[in-house]
Amino acid sequence: MYVVLGANGRVGGETARALIASGNAVRLVLRRPEQAEKWAGTGAEIAIGSIEDGSGLVEALRGASGAFLLMPPPVEGDPFRRADELGSALSEAVRRAELPRVVALSSVGAQHETGTGIIATLNRLEKHLTGAAPSLTFLRPGYFVETWSEVVQAVLAEGVLPTFLEPSLKIPMVSTTDVGRTAAGLLGDGVTGARTVELRGPDDWSANDVAAAFGRALGRPVTASFIAPEARTAVLARAGVPPAIAEALLGMYDGIAGGRVEHAEGAERRRGSVALDDAVSRIVQSVEAEAREPAA
Repeated sequence: MYVVLGANGRVGGETARALIASGNAVRLVLRRPEQAEKWAGTGAEIAIGSIEDGSGLVEALRGASGAFLLMPPPVEGDPFRRADELGSALSEAVRRAELPRVVALSSVGAQHETGTGIIATLNRLEKHLTGAAPSLTFLRPGYFVETWSEVVQAVLAEGVLPTFLEPSLKIPMVSTTDVGRTAAGLLGDGVTGARTVELRGPDDWSANDVAAAFGRALGRPVTASFIAPEARTAVLARAGVPPAIAEALLGMYDGIAGGRVEHAEGAERRRGSVALDDAVSRIVQSVEAEAREPAA
């Protein structure tokens, strides 16, 4: 039995689906009972709980062969204090449940304590979890291709891809499909001890590459539109991002531009198989499918 946190999110969902497809018994930890509807018929066991519910999380983890753990992205308050709170709670639950195996979602660049903005919250998570289980893997993927879905409306309406990344800069990117498949494989591969696995897509890609992929998916030109550093705070404020979260996000982009997401010494390097065009096409298909759904 494998436990998966965050199954209604991108990476947790992909991990759960990969485990189920491989015939594994899976227990999904969901925050609310209504979130279980989408998993009906999959054979997955459902546990209702959260990281904040220490006793409930321990019970959800108890008896499992391993678990895929992640820290939900911060939406308010001090993201670094929140990372310490959640990291401590996860570590305590793993120890109390005597969980033998953990794969924890982190990020490229998480080897740095500072200089990477919000990625540094995952440095704190890793520190809290270190030593919590006999087998512990930190999975550090690159920038999620699916994150570009957050600006897809501008792509569709205006033919531009807004980006805080310098358009020609190639960085580690990867589809969440590859992340989920890799996480599922790491849970079942039998390797013991502590390790760090960095995951990128088949190639490193730039915002220009992503714009071109959107163009091919839509059959019309799409260009990357670089948002200068001095304009970014206002952009995030208009999107309703709280100041502390915005500062941490902008720090991440500064860290990427400064080369802080380079390979970490001692980490295993892997590449996924999902092509950029395929991942972007799925984003477009998802948006088009939502547009066809009747209004409630």
